[in-house]
Amino acid sequence: MRVLSVVGNRPQFIKSAPLSVALREAGIEEVVLHSGQHWDPAMSQVFFDELSIPEPAYRLDLRTSDVDAMTPPIAEIVERERPDWVLVYGDTNTTAAGARAAKKTPVAHVEAGLRSFDLSMPEERNRIEVDKLSSLLLAPDLRSAEQLASEGIGGRVEVVGDVMADATRIFEPIARRLAMPDAPYTVVTIHRQANTDPARLRAIITGLAESGRPFIFPVHPRTRHALDEHGISVPENVQAIKPLGYLEMLALLAGADAIVTDSGGLQKEAYWLRVPCVTVRPSTEWVDTVAAGANTLVEPEQLAAALEAARYPADGPQLYGDGHAAERVAAALYA
Repeated sequence: MRVLSVVGNRPQFIKSAPLSVALREAGIEEVVLHSGQHWDPAMSQVFFDELSIPEPAYRLDLRTSDVDAMTPPIAEIVERERPDWVLVYGDTNTTAAGARAAKKTPVAHVEAGLRSFDLSMPEERNRIEVDKLSSLLLAPDLRSAEQLASEGIGGRVEVVGDVMADATRIFEPIARRLAMPDAPYTVVTIHRQANTDPARLRAIITGLAESGRPFIFPVHPRTRHALDEHGISVPENVQAIKPLGYLEMLALLAGADAIVTDSGGLQKEAYWLRVPCVTVRPSTEWVDTVAAGANTLVEPEQLAAALEAARYPADGPQLYGDGHAAERVAAALYA
């Protein structure tokens, strides 16, 4: 069996790390295609170096997030390689392009069935489209599988857990060996398109300043561009740093007293690391973290109060699998 894995940005590189190992152990040949959606070395190559992900057989280096621009060159590679599966991850534009480009080749979608029910988010539209195009829907939990059933999705659904839980389980012990700040700090990451709108980004920065607590802010390239373009200054209580590799970022998260983010992946990582999370979004696809009391959805003006109240629940349930999703994905591909 041969699988073409389509990746293109930071969260997909992380998800592919444990899955690439599981595919090799199952005797499945993997051909990796990198769309180039994230091309900055700090957002791309560092993850291949750190996590021992197989070097891509194809690097398109498109440096774009435009689905229409990515789809034709990916389709050419699908036609050339003729894999048994096209494997796509999550909800990015690379995910949508990979699913469209597969055409008659079966698509397997990792993280199928997630919904925020907010169609203003491009990620939500991508999730819905990719699930409709997929033959194998690899759901992280029963809620997601039930959502697919309610929508009448025709592909085969398998509840496998979340491969990011696998990555956290495998790499957290290594990450905790890295030196991190001793003084209390809160991690903040902001990168989604809606939050880099200048008015909203200003409001978020104001909320960080009003809280007064010390923040460490690895700044995404999109956010750095917005800050610079609109002359938005970072306050004194916020230490802005360059993006971190996965292990450094995991170590930083593990040592934090709280996390402020708009990232789907960090909401889950915060939960697994038992760190309270405040999410600057009106909705989330990871609704169980909110239901458990570990994650709070806020608008920018609510940031300071939400951070003051943020706690991790003493009885937080296990969410999104047991950290062995990758083996189940490999078995589902064979089945």
